Amino acid sequence: MKRTFSTITFVITTTCCSIAQKTFVHPGILQNKEDFEHLYQVVQKQIQPAYSSYLLLRDNPRASANYTMNGPFETISRDGEFSYTKPKFEADLSAAYLNSIMWMVTKDESHARKSLDILDAYALKLRTIPPTNDAPLLAGLEGFKVVYATEVLRYTYKGISSQQLARITKMITGIFQPVLDTFYHVPAYTNGNWGGIVTKTYMAMAIFLNNEAMYKKAIDFYYNGRDNGTIRNYIDGDTGQIQESGRDQGHCQLGLGALATICEIAYHQGDDLYSALDNRLLKGFEYVARYNLGDDDVPFRKWKDMSGRYNNWPVISSIGRGKFQPVYFMPYHHFVLRKGLSMPYTKMVIEKMGVEDFDRDQPAFGTFLFSGK
Repeated sequence: MKRTFSTITFVITTTCCSIAQKTFVHPGILQNKEDFEHLYQVVQKQIQPAYSSYLLLRDNPRASANYTMNGPFETISRDGEFSYTKPKFEADLSAAYLNSIMWMVTKDESHARKSLDILDAYALKLRTIPPTNDAPLLAGLEGFKVVYATEVLRYTYKGISSQQLARITKMITGIFQPVLDTFYHVPAYTNGNWGGIVTKTYMAMAIFLNNEAMYKKAIDFYYNGRDNGTIRNYIDGDTGQIQESGRDQGHCQLGLGALATICEIAYHQGDDLYSALDNRLLKGFEYVARYNLGDDDVPFRKWKDMSGRYNNWPVISSIGRGKFQPVYFMPYHHFVLRKGLSMPYTKMVIEKMGVEDFDRDQPAFGTFLFSGK
């Protein structure tokens, strides 16, 4: 049975010392062993429409066991002096992530070796993520790929050595995690997609490290963080309007995708964050889907955000309108296919988009990856 967290129950579980220590599911970041076996069967039996999404994954150059690395680099950054590394390390770490998936859904060890080769090469070379403006985004977006792939290989691939695992773990805890910790320790200063991106990776790290305190911290932030990137502060409970709706539609989808990823990770650990605040995440997806499908009658109000920096958007933004990102099938799968709820606008987006393809900043390929139970 899935457990539903609330602010009250979280306080109880974090203050009562008699609560049993949490046992984490491994692999358990977005997919567990049963999910991967289902995906393997989808590939073997060519079950549609998931198989068509798999073909997009298979044919992505980053998912190839013959992928050629751009790096590794000693320093990686999205901005500043080392911004030239951005497209290169993003492609490399996407390749580690996608090859780890390909290993699980095809059982072809060449993909496991490729994923491990990339991770270990970066673990041997990478020394720093400099404290530039975009450092939390880098650690969140790219750190997620590193942790996901390492979690998969650690629990499924006999070819990973204890030395390799130790090196990669040291990179995770010594280079990526401190950037996320710093984000949590400073007052809110960003739009809300940042908080969701940081938290999805922090939660994934907690599972990989078997660190219950980190896991609870991620859940507490999702509910109670003094940041724009929480379920309460990112999505309006009455209308579903997004904190970034006045900014542009691309960032709204980026933030929603991150929050959905948090929920899906927690679901695989036995915790229901999807239902938080009366299924508020569902409302957010429906609002964004409705507007991007062309409905001009969605309600909009000026938003007083947590940081006080993003309060001047007078109307909903049309920037990026109708450019759908592959973030819709994961929440649709949960709310509609698992729970029997209704998401009519999200359904229309899924029908309009067709099977989901790749996105650098999201789990992507949702029609395939989230086609199980």
